[in-house]
Amino acid sequence: MTTPDPQRPEGDAPDVHDALGQALRRSSLGRIAPGETPSARTLLQAMGGVLGIVESILPTLLFLIVYTVTGSFLSPTDRLVWAVAAPAVVAIAFIVVRVVRRQAVMTAIVGFLGIAVSGGLAFFTNNINNNFLLGFGIDGAIVVIMALSLVVRRPFLGVLVGFLIGDRTWREDAAQRRVALVATVLWLFLGAIRLIVEVPLFLLDQTTALATMKLILGVPLYAVILWLTWLLFRTAWTMPERDDGESSEDDVER
Repeated sequence: MTTPDPQRPEGDAPDVHDALGQALRRSSLGRIAPGETPSARTLLQAMGGVLGIVESILPTLLFLIVYTVTGSFLSPTDRLVWAVAAPAVVAIAFIVVRVVRRQAVMTAIVGFLGIAVSGGLAFFTNNINNNFLLGFGIDGAIVVIMALSLVVRRPFLGVLVGFLIGDRTWREDAAQRRVALVATVLWLFLGAIRLIVEVPLFLLDQTTALATMKLILGVPLYAVILWLTWLLFRTAWTMPERDDGESSEDDVER
């Protein structure tokens, strides 16, 4: 049996809570402080640095290139195999690079698993377009979660940032509620615009156009939404004004 932490109230689940907190702090929003002055360098760090951006863009770009180039000389089945295998090989290479550089590999592993699942869906159904189904599911989940949080009047971005900086009273501040509302709508828009643009291309079997739009609406749009979210939150959440601001800021920057 483990000895309870005397500094924690009984009944808490410290392992789960701490793991969740650490995961959120490693997320894009968790790496920037709401009151911090925005800069391109910090935004780049929040998106995982140059390597993180390359990891996000290259697999889809490689899929698009391989699928387009091999169309003139490979059979449909071989074309599918090469198009879904190439991104998986690159994802494995990213894991190796991170291991060699002694960097955190979890992001790369999750990326590989996503690519593997997407490729598996395409391969086992013999339909190249099913490579995009997992992305549709993720964007759909974003839309549903954001919409439900708005319906229950607990804007998801406000709940998330409040958790990250230890602010449980943000709903009592009208300005903070408005910022959380607008920010949550922005992320709902992110998922919705992707689905609105990409699903019709999926239904029309326009694979090349679908992969192209996935690139355009991927990292570039994500960066814009993240930047706008940051600008919004720094107008109402100023870390030094919070009682736990100093310690929270240390956690966010870690």
